[in-house]
Amino acid sequence: MNSSEHLFFDPVILKLGPLEFRWYGLMYLVAFGVAYLIIKKELIRKNGPIPVEAAGDLLFYLILGLLLGARIGYVLFYNLPVYLEQPKEIFAVWHGGMSFHGGLIGMIMFGLIFSIRCKAPFWELADIGALAAPMGLMLGRIGNFINGELFGRPTNLPWGMIFPGAGDVPRHPSQIYEAILEGPILFLILWILRTRVKRPGSILAIFLMIYGLFRFIAEFFREPDPQLGFIFSGLTMGQILCLVMIGSGVALFTHLNVRSRTNAPSIST
Repeated sequence: MNSSEHLFFDPVILKLGPLEFRWYGLMYLVAFGVAYLIIKKELIRKNGPIPVEAAGDLLFYLILGLLLGARIGYVLFYNLPVYLEQPKEIFAVWHGGMSFHGGLIGMIMFGLIFSIRCKAPFWELADIGALAAPMGLMLGRIGNFINGELFGRPTNLPWGMIFPGAGDVPRHPSQIYEAILEGPILFLILWILRTRVKRPGSILAIFLMIYGLFRFIAEFFREPDPQLGFIFSGLTMGQILCLVMIGSGVALFTHLNVRSRTNAPSIST
């Protein structure tokens, strides 16, 4: 696309009177459907840790954790002063404002609740959930792109795009960068490793590390949130949260390896 062209996609698929059906909502529905198929496939392959019939129940808990966590995370991480002044806005989700990092925390918490209720091993469920996440992330980023939100920083590159509401300066289509990195590339890595790592929880740990790295890199091309700007040494809030995420993944992976060696039976010769 020539950088002089304006980007415009109508975010509304269909209007029926006062009702609007949007591409962003459709992306969520497709993402949940894809996640269900991946969860079901993994439960069949692993023959557990829960019955295949319970795949929908697990997905329901993860969706609930995602939606609640993403909203609460945005309130806490990105706009807390405004919400303290106007607490009613916390519930105005139609005004936008979701945080993936908050959604991740929510999914882990609700996944833990599900594992306790079903008496199923949490780490095995966490690995399946981590494997199901990337394609949903990709679809979410495509939804951001169609909405013309979360756009990139100014660029002179030939594929720079002019987004509605972002002035007449060509910008990186950073949503597409993130969609590719956080979607098919991350999924392919996890898909290959899922049969090679044996310790439950390892896929989740790898997801935390690689997603955190990919998102950290992509944030260099993404415009910082206007209400926050750069937080520390030229880093955005998203990058700071990604550093915490990477550290958590390294700590978890190390813990799992140390625990595995500690519990390993000794071999006498």
